[in-house]
Amino acid sequence: MKKKVAFLCVHNSCRSQMAEAWAKKLGNDIMEIYSAGTEEYHEVKPKAVSVMEEVGIDMKGHYPKLLKDIPQKIDILITMGCNVVCPYVPNSHNEDWGLEDPSGGSIKDFRETREIIRRKVEDLINRINKNEI
Repeated sequence: MKKKVAFLCVHNSCRSQMAEAWAKKLGNDIMEIYSAGTEEYHEVKPKAVSVMEEVGIDMKGHYPKLLKDIPQKIDILITMGCNVVCPYVPNSHNEDWGLEDPSGGSIKDFRETREIIRRKVEDLINRINKNEI
């Protein structure tokens, strides 16, 4: 049975969107993947879309979602480092990845964040496969 995994941040416009996209590309066979934010936002950051395109991942159809748009029971809840207290979402395992938000930064900052997220998603998949979480 696939694990329900949700990636959360404030606006669901950058880090959590990249995490969702990486997870769908790398772990769709073992995870049911969601992302959401705690506050409304009007778009996914264009630089996030651009840097993901560089590695062959199309996020053009992605849009910011809110907590109400994802299942209310999640197996694995990942927060991106929101620096805020996220509302409680029932889960079996949660962790905070403590990622700096590249918004407002250079394309280089977005690329670095993309690669950090890729490594973290690969590690998450590895731990799920080993039944560590």
